[in-house]
Amino acid sequence: MEITAEMVKKLRLKTGAGIMASKKALESSNGDFSKAEQALQEQGLALAAKKAGRDTGEGIVQSYIHTGGRIGALIEVKCETDFVARTTEFIELSTNLAMQIAAMNPIYVDRENIPNDLDTEPGSEEILLEQAYIRDQSLTVEDIVKEVVSKVGENIVISRFTRFDLSS
Repeated sequence: MEITAEMVKKLRLKTGAGIMASKKALESSNGDFSKAEQALQEQGLALAAKKAGRDTGEGIVQSYIHTGGRIGALIEVKCETDFVARTTEFIELSTNLAMQIAAMNPIYVDRENIPNDLDTEPGSEEILLEQAYIRDQSLTVEDIVKEVVSKVGENIVISRFTRFDLSS
């Protein structure tokens, strides 16, 4: 099957992948759009895993105040460069993560940040990266972060967060 520029463009817009990666994915899947998209997603997850060890010295502190002003959240999200910290994707991710914290009230960022002296093992609803993402319940917060990592090409780390609730 011939891979057209329009097919490559459509796949690029949907996945955020590069031109050559999109073309190769379409060629390897014989033009099957869903298989190409899945292949790019798997490559993106592999890319995110490779970037996980990189140093994150830049980023932003993002806030979210829920309607009515009774619940709010602050989150520190780090990346490798200030260039990425100013991108729409990174700022949108940070805002959505702050909203996730306000809505779902996690206690820990990930399992590595759980104190050793706890009597019971926390459930995934208490761990931010393991929670179901509020905007798409089929994905976890970790999936959303990895998706943005594959789009911006840099490691992204959630350093810490705080949730404020006047009703408690």
